[in-house]
Amino acid sequence: MSGQFYGLIEAAANLTQQGEKGTYTSEMFQEDFPQFVKKVKQEEGMEPEIQCLVPAAMLQVFLQNVNESILPSRYCGMWRYAAGLYVAHFSTLYLKTYSDGSVSAAQAATKGQQAGLVSEAAMGDTSIKYDNTAVMAAQAKWGSWNSTQYGQQLITMARMIGMGGMYIV
Repeated sequence: MSGQFYGLIEAAANLTQQGEKGTYTSEMFQEDFPQFVKKVKQEEGMEPEIQCLVPAAMLQVFLQNVNESILPSRYCGMWRYAAGLYVAHFSTLYLKTYSDGSVSAAQAATKGQQAGLVSEAAMGDTSIKYDNTAVMAAQAKWGSWNSTQYGQQLITMARMIGMGGMYIV
């Protein structure tokens, strides 16, 4: 069989190219998702400094992961947006638990506590009940991707472009 035939088999089987990676950068993320940056005022007449709200080390982890997970060959023209959704999702999860520091271990642990939808609330003696069934049901299929709107959008895109492998005889 010719090499060209093997290439057709790989394309039909939806295989990725060995070593393929994306090239999504922090600059792209900050441009595509400005809600994750703040403008710090400078002296009069100077442009404001742009700072990412996600710590640089964590953003780098998310960028490395997205470039190994969301491949341009799968997402084609939607790749940049899909990569941005991936980084925005993990940035949101990270920032939900972010704190400059905690006074105690209990305070630190509280930041990571799962919260559901408020099912009951009272005023006298303050009482709030949460319904975690929706959170747990969502976790069963797509895990934490249902925890943010960015993740939900990425799931929708993945379903649109997702194609199972084919068996070629």
